Amino acid sequence: MTITGQGKVVWFEILETESPTFEGLEFAAIGPYEKIIGRAYMEVDPHDPHNSGIVDLALAERNAAGHVEFSTEVVILKPVDLNKGNKRIFYDVLNRGRKVGLSLMNDAPSTKDLTSTANVGNGYLMRMGYTIVWSGWQADVPPGEERMWLEAPTIKDVTDTNRDEFIFDNDYDPAVAHLSYPAANLDVTKATLTVRQNENDVRLSPEDLSFEYLYVDRGGVRAHSASEILIHRPKGFDAGAIYEFTYPATDPIVMGLAFASTRDVISFLRRESNRNPLASDGVPAIEYVYALGISQSGRFLRDSLYQGFNEDERGRIVFDGIIPHVAGSRKMFTNFRWAQPGRYSRQHESHLTPGDQFPFTYGVLTDSVTGQRDGILARCLASGTCPKIMHTDTGTEFWQARSSLVVTGTSGTDIELPPNVRVYFIASTPHGVAIDANPSETPTCQQLSNPLHCGGPMRALLHALDRWVSDGIESPASQFPSRSDGTLIDFETSIAKFPNVPGVNYKGTVNGLRVTHYNQSVPEQGATYPVFVPRVDSDGNDVAGIRLPPIQVPVGTYLGWNLRRQGFAEGELCGLTGSFIPFAQTRADRLASGDPRLSLEERYPNHEAYVYEVEQAVRGLVEQRFLLEEDAQRVLDAAKASTIQKPTSQPLPCN
Repeated sequence: MTITGQGKVVWFEILETESPTFEGLEFAAIGPYEKIIGRAYMEVDPHDPHNSGIVDLALAERNAAGHVEFSTEVVILKPVDLNKGNKRIFYDVLNRGRKVGLSLMNDAPSTKDLTSTANVGNGYLMRMGYTIVWSGWQADVPPGEERMWLEAPTIKDVTDTNRDEFIFDNDYDPAVAHLSYPAANLDVTKATLTVRQNENDVRLSPEDLSFEYLYVDRGGVRAHSASEILIHRPKGFDAGAIYEFTYPATDPIVMGLAFASTRDVISFLRRESNRNPLASDGVPAIEYVYALGISQSGRFLRDSLYQGFNEDERGRIVFDGIIPHVAGSRKMFTNFRWAQPGRYSRQHESHLTPGDQFPFTYGVLTDSVTGQRDGILARCLASGTCPKIMHTDTGTEFWQARSSLVVTGTSGTDIELPPNVRVYFIASTPHGVAIDANPSETPTCQQLSNPLHCGGPMRALLHALDRWVSDGIESPASQFPSRSDGTLIDFETSIAKFPNVPGVNYKGTVNGLRVTHYNQSVPEQGATYPVFVPRVDSDGNDVAGIRLPPIQVPVGTYLGWNLRRQGFAEGELCGLTGSFIPFAQTRADRLASGDPRLSLEERYPNHEAYVYEVEQAVRGLVEQRFLLEEDAQRVLDAAKASTIQKPTSQPLPCN
C-alpha cells in the first residue's frame, strides 16, 4: 500500500500491519493495539534554509527536481480505534537503531519483540492511549537484531583523514578493529597507529605495535578489506589501553539528514490528511507530540533542537515537548563529515569525540572562556518553535557528561533557566539498567553495579509534561544541584565529603572538558571549563535532586560512577556503570570492617520501622508529583515483601 503526502515525506509505504498486536491484549478503556511497519521516502531541497546547515548535503546526488532523496523504516504502535487514544504521539528516539523507550516508560523487559505480551511491561503508555512511533535516523547502524536505520546518501570520491579509537577490554592478540569509514588507501604507510594506557598519556608507537588490513574472500579471490584492520598489540599495556588509528578515509555519509528525517516523519504523521495512517476519516488524529531520548538519543534531541530542526519546512513546530534523558551537557557527533553518532566522550573512552563543545545549556549566554554567544534554544527562539523541555539526568552524567554545565555558566556560577525548561536530577541513580537488574559484578569495574531503575519518576514526569503542554498546568519545579546552596561542589570538596568506605578508592576522577579544536588529525585542547559534582551525605548518597525511596531509606551506598579494576586501566572511570556498596548487616560487622556507615540493624530496629520510613518517602514523592499513585503502591508492596535484615536482602527498586 502506498500513501502519498504533500509534505517532504513524498511516499509512505505500509509494508505490514498486525492488528491486533500483543496477542490481542486490551489496555483498559483504550482497547487493543496494532502495529504498522512502513517506509517513509523523503526528499529535501539543499537550497531551503531549513536544510542548508546539513553538512555535505550540497554534494549529494540529486533527483530531477534538484532534491536529495533518502528513506527510513517507520514502526507505529497505535490503538486499533484511534478515537479511543489520547491523540498524542510518543516518539521514542532510537538508540543505535534500538527501541529503548518502553524499557524505561513501561518497565518492559525487552523491546525487540513488539508482538509478545511478555514485553508489554506494565503497559503504561498503552493504558494512557499514546501512539508510539519509531523511525530510523542513524545511517551507520549495522543491520540485524531488529535495528532500524536511515538510508542516507554517501558522497563518493571524497577522501580525507579520519580518526578511530579502540579499547578492547580483553587480551586478544591480534585484535580485530572495525573502521568507521572505508580506507581510501590500503598502503599501511599512509596510516598511523598509536597506543597509550590512559587518556592523558603520550601517544606511543612501540616497535612491537603494528597493524594490517584484513583479508576477505570475494568470490574466491582473496583481497584486502578496507573496513577492518588487525592490530598486533605491544607488551606493557593492559586490556584497557587506548589505540588510536588515523588513516585516509573515503565515502562520508550525509549523516546530518538524521535530523531532517525525524522532523519530516513527525510533521507528516501529525499534520497530513492524505491517507495518513494516523488520520481518522481523513482528519489527522494527533494533537500533541512528545519525544523521549535516552542517552545517545537524548543527545540527539538536544542537538536537533540546537540545529533548528524543531521547525519543519513550513515553519511549524515539530515536537511540543521533549525529554532528553541522561544526555548531560552534550550534543552529538552527527552533523559532521566523518560523523560517528555512536561515539561520545567519556573520561577514559573516546574522550576527544566531537559534539560536546559550547553551548552546554538551553538559554542563550556568553561563553566566558571563548567569548562565543549561543544556546541550545537560540534557533527555536528565533523561529518561535521551542518545545517544553524536561531535562533529566542521573548520577552518572555528572562524572561522565558534565551535567553541571546545564545549570552553571562557563564561569562556574548558577544561571537562570528559560521558563520552558525544567531540569531534574534523579539522585544516586546510574545511567541506565534493566527493570530486573540486581547488584552484580562486571568484568571491568571494581564495585558491584548500581541496580536502580527509574521508570517511576520518568512516568510521573511524562504525565506532568503532558499537563504542562496541553492544559497549561506548570510542571514541578526543577530539582537539580546548585552552586548557591552548596549541593554542587568541586572535586577537592567532594573528596573531603565522601565517607571513608572500605574498598572504595575515591579520588574525584571525572570526565573534564577543555576547549578543543578539531582542525587536525589529533584534536588540540585548550582552556579548561569548570565542572562540578553533587554533594553526598554521610552514606555517600546524593543529597540534592529527586531522592527516591532507595536513597531516602537506603540499604547501601548508590553511586553514579564506578572505577576500572586492575588489568583494565585501573582507577579510571568505568564507562556508564554505577556502584552499589551494601551496608553491613550488624554493628559488629561494621566495626570489624571499619565502615563509618551505620549498619542495617542500627538504622531499622525492625521490619515495620523500615516499611514506615519507605511509606513516608513515597507519600512525599507523590505530593511533589515525582511518583504516580500506581508506582507508589509498587514501592510499598516491595518494601512490605522485603527482608532487609537478612544477608540475602536486595535493595528496594525505584518502581
